[in-house]
Amino acid sequence: MKKKPIILRDNHITWLECILIAAFSLFPVFLHFPFHLNSYLSWDGAYRLYLGQVPYRDFGLPMGFGYWIIPAIFFKIFGPYMITLVKAQAFVNILSAFAFRSILKSVDVKSPIRLLCIFLFLISFSFINFWPWYNQTVIVFELIGLAFLFKYIVKGKQKFGLVYLLFAAFFTFLSFFTKQDAGAFAFLIALSLIICHAIYERKITPVVWFLVFYLLIALCIVAPFIPYHIGYWFNYGQPPHYDRISFYDIFDIFLGQSGWIKFYLLAIVLILILKLRHFKKIIQNKNFVIFSLLVLGILGEASVFQVTSYMPDDNNIFFHSFAIAYIFSFSGLTEYIDFRKWVPLCLTGIFILLWWSPRPWVYGNMILKRFYPHMGQVDTNEVSIRTYVRQEPGTDWFTAQYPDRSKWKRTPWKPFEKISMPQPTINGIKELLEMPIVKDSGNNLRVLNMSELTPLAEIIGYTPETGPDIPLWYHKNVGMYERQIREYETKIKNNYYDLVLFEYIPMLNNFYPFEIRDTLKRYYHQVESFPGPRSIGYSVIEVYLKGPNP
Repeated sequence: MKKKPIILRDNHITWLECILIAAFSLFPVFLHFPFHLNSYLSWDGAYRLYLGQVPYRDFGLPMGFGYWIIPAIFFKIFGPYMITLVKAQAFVNILSAFAFRSILKSVDVKSPIRLLCIFLFLISFSFINFWPWYNQTVIVFELIGLAFLFKYIVKGKQKFGLVYLLFAAFFTFLSFFTKQDAGAFAFLIALSLIICHAIYERKITPVVWFLVFYLLIALCIVAPFIPYHIGYWFNYGQPPHYDRISFYDIFDIFLGQSGWIKFYLLAIVLILILKLRHFKKIIQNKNFVIFSLLVLGILGEASVFQVTSYMPDDNNIFFHSFAIAYIFSFSGLTEYIDFRKWVPLCLTGIFILLWWSPRPWVYGNMILKRFYPHMGQVDTNEVSIRTYVRQEPGTDWFTAQYPDRSKWKRTPWKPFEKISMPQPTINGIKELLEMPIVKDSGNNLRVLNMSELTPLAEIIGYTPETGPDIPLWYHKNVGMYERQIREYETKIKNNYYDLVLFEYIPMLNNFYPFEIRDTLKRYYHQVESFPGPRSIGYSVIEVYLKGPNP
């Protein structure tokens, strides 16, 4: 007698979704990591909030401080360590996955399709983000806001329906107060969805309530910081900031690249054209119209976000999961394939894994090389894909100094727990900590740390400098401006700082302002230098003390 195939029920799928979300999100917490580029900024902002410093009063930044809220809370719970950032990001990834699940559930995506799309979301968007970064957190807050908005659209007529709208407005504004570009799209997408809902309900009140909530929340969050010159620091295109939106760049990258966005856009347009045969029936389907509006908005956001927020270069990949959910739901694919059966479900999952294998393989390859260090090594006398370009380390400013992070060593200091660095960087930090001025006066030192080693504040014990003109980070015309540069130069000329660390990164455009380095060369004397903890691009951390070079 032929056995009946096992059919997954909704409760089975819910359990699988929760297990996948927990596994993908918590997996990084148990790993050791090489020092991650830009993690210095995540640590420093969270550390300042952890110490009780107030944004815009004690330090300035060209955006809101929403990104650092969760890492700062985790610092309070687990301590101000680099690995705490990974724990905070695990929590952020759990929030983002459940928010994405909630959105799909609200628009009635069938549970097996929802499971596959959550798997795609996890492997493409969450898994690669082991470390927090504001270009990812801004999307997470947007997703949470949209999840609450869809809850209102579905359950708005219930007793506490307006509470969903209140939370939708809060997280939508928090998205804007994390990063202006994606945050503005979060607001526009949410506004278009609530307007669409209001048209179907023939009521303007949902739109009014959303706007009132949004403006009140914005006022409550921004007003306390007005006396601290938030109007100077927060970038809305005013001097000394500049408008970072270039319509030429947007069209150039969209037409010259953006293959996946254009593919999905074509697929969605074809679905809409096919649906137009039953135009009246489709227009009456509120769920289909709102889901279409959402996915088109997400694709539009991804097209702009890849230009305005270009680090990392794949930070806009959140659009894949939405587009696939839409295509699977409305292309008629489910009429021919029963994804509740194990075989088609697992096969599709395997294809998704193969599709997104490059990023997991980066980490898998690193782990493999730890156990098999000779894996992948080649003879330079043989010409192959690995050897046909001749490259000598250290001969080019753009050449990575220590690209093979599998050979990095674990650091002995608590703030760098579970973090590895190049051995020369570790040696340089040890020599710095053994300097008499650091050993004898660490807690009382005036330190200017223009390097990626911001956790040295916790290791040495000094308090990061505060003041209305102190930037959170030092990238010229991004995190600091001419006024701050002149002030630092004045302090250096007056020998204000006891110790200065300056990381020289020639390949980056004034990532730490070159003119400040020139001033240091004239008014301080360099006592030490050691390689920075970078896998991409040459850098050297120079150590300066008061007084000109002898």
